[in-house]
Parts: sequence; C-alpha cells; structure tokens
Amino acid sequence: MKKLLHSFWPALFWSAIVIFLLSIPGSDLPDESSFLSIPHFDKWVHLGIFALFVILWCWALSLKKNRRNLTRSFIWVTLGGIVLGYLMELAQKYLVSNRDYDLWDVVADSAGAIIGLLFSLRVFTKK
Repeated sequence: MKKLLHSFWPALFWSAIVIFLLSIPGSDLPDESSFLSIPHFDKWVHLGIFALFVILWCWALSLKKNRRNLTRSFIWVTLGGIVLGYLMELAQKYLVSNRDYDLWDVVADSAGAIIGLLFSLRVFTKK
C-alpha cells in the first residue's frame, strides 16, 4: 500500500505543475520573438505536457495489484486530462490576465492525452 501511495506523487506533482504553468499571466510569459518563435511551438508544449500527465497517472495506476480494469482506468485518466485541458483554457479566458481561450490548445491537450493513453496501453498493460 505504501508503494502504491508513493507512486502517485509524480503524477500529483506534475498535475500541480501543469495547473501552475497554465495559470501564469500572459504578461509573465517569455516574448514570442525568442526561441518560442518556432511555428506552433506552444502547441507542441501543450501536447507534451498532457502526454506526460496521462503517462504518469497511468503508470501510478498500473502498480495496483488489481489490474483487472486497467484499460478502463487509463481511459478515465485520459478523459480527465482532456477535461482539465478544456477547463484550463476556460480559466485562462476568464480568470488569468492577458491570456485567452485557444481552441487549438484544447486540440493539442487532447492529442497529447490520447498519445499518453496509447503509450500507456502499450507499455503498462503488459503482464
């Protein structure tokens, strides 16, 4: 049980980082004329953030002794990641200064979550 609880710390820590990063006011973000001027760089960042989010949660769940509904749990984690991405975009629009809602960020978040799911199904469901 103690090992299982410890396995959730990376996922919890990463979740807090995701929420923090997506809550930074736009005025505090680096200028787009820097290295971020790579076309659609921010979308790749969103994709990676949410892929890692799903992978860490699925990894923690894969350490459970009862692995019977593991695929279903992974799908719920993925849906949770997609919902989190959407809610964070709404928070950026209504609660975070100098940030706005971007549908393509939601698409990148969702794509990252799905990539994380596919990776997790391939790696963590093997017996």
